Amino acid sequence: MTKFKIRPRKMTTLVEGHQSHLEELIPFFEQLDNQQQTIETLPREVIDSFHVKAINLTLNHAWNKNDFYREKMQQAGMVTPHINDLSELANVPFLKKAEIAGDRTKLLCCPTSEIGQVHSTSGTTGKPMYLSYTLADQFKYDVIPKYPVLFPDSDEDVVAVALPYEVAQPGLGFQRVYQFVFGATVISIGKGGYMAPVEKSLELMKEYQTTILATTPSYAALLAEESEKLGYKLGQDIKLRRLILTGEGCSPQFRTRLEELYGCQATFFYGSTECGMIGVECSEQHGYHVVPGHVKVEIINPLTEDVLEYGEIGEIVVTTLMREGMPIIRYRTGDMGYLMKSSCGNEITSDILHLRGRKENQIRLYGEDYSPFLLENILLEIPEVGMWFKFIVSNEELTVEVEPFKTELTDEQLIDKVTSHLYNTLEFNCKVIINHHIERTFEKAKRVFFE
Repeated sequence: MTKFKIRPRKMTTLVEGHQSHLEELIPFFEQLDNQQQTIETLPREVIDSFHVKAINLTLNHAWNKNDFYREKMQQAGMVTPHINDLSELANVPFLKKAEIAGDRTKLLCCPTSEIGQVHSTSGTTGKPMYLSYTLADQFKYDVIPKYPVLFPDSDEDVVAVALPYEVAQPGLGFQRVYQFVFGATVISIGKGGYMAPVEKSLELMKEYQTTILATTPSYAALLAEESEKLGYKLGQDIKLRRLILTGEGCSPQFRTRLEELYGCQATFFYGSTECGMIGVECSEQHGYHVVPGHVKVEIINPLTEDVLEYGEIGEIVVTTLMREGMPIIRYRTGDMGYLMKSSCGNEITSDILHLRGRKENQIRLYGEDYSPFLLENILLEIPEVGMWFKFIVSNEELTVEVEPFKTELTDEQLIDKVTSHLYNTLEFNCKVIINHHIERTFEKAKRVFFE
């Protein structure tokens, strides 16, 4: 008879009994739990002190466990992996996508045998980014910081996660948080895949009385549209209390349309495959509160690389604080935005991040740069325009293709209305085309086309 070696359960071994540099941060969070406090509402100076300690632990870990990080810090003039205060974080070198894209081990700070999960970016604009996590990263350290004001959720919630799964981070990330932090019921519907096409997804949401839907703005619009065709009444058959929007930019007008369709509040979530969760809107909807237990966010001048002050628009730089397998240190995201001090009515003290998109995604029209979401917001101020549209740019001139929405206007009347509104707001002429059915997509919505 063949004898087998009985091994202990890997997850139990590597999570419950795991030790790493991050163990030094656990007493801080345990004390908060005992005092019924949360890091999201702590005084600014306490958060800053935590950030200095967490950053130093991460720097020391990377220095000792990763040749690439250590050599970068040494080349930048660092003798030891240590900062005395947050102003000295500027002495730590930046991490750029071009340095690590396509290399799965360059940032690895643990043996490959300890990797429990791999995520990857799509690589549509170049080589993909590979991100590796230990089991302790995902099921121990990542779930230690709590944000009960930003996430007023519980084990009574049923959460439909309509985000990419496969090797992507969003779907699995939301699922893990809602299952292991809140004990919620999760329905992994994805985005129109083989096992959960739109009809099946809506049926599951109805049958299980979903209370929270996490998805992209465009897919939320598609689900709402299809629910009407199938005879489901949003707010009755599917009665959400919260809609979480992530993965795409979204204008205030687009958000308002979704809130009206679903009959609940929609809040934005900002994160990335590289850095995980970065910022979350609270119920006041005044920007993304940075999640201070997970990341430190800076804004820099993308040309001079100087750190900017509150209110100054620049490139968003992120340092992760609760990563063992592959920490991300001063990563230049390519996203533009600015930070403001919080004056939140919900007593959240962490900085508020306002996004301004990516520099390369700006639309150049008549010598000026315009955000696609500014144009979207202006366009959707017209109630007769649907949520599916295209901006077509050619030689710095704009053509807008729109789909009518529940209107008695003729095509000519709608063209006149859209043309006049855009001219009065933007002060230049646009060509307007009517298309009674713009193609839908389950992928990230593409609104801008260049000719």
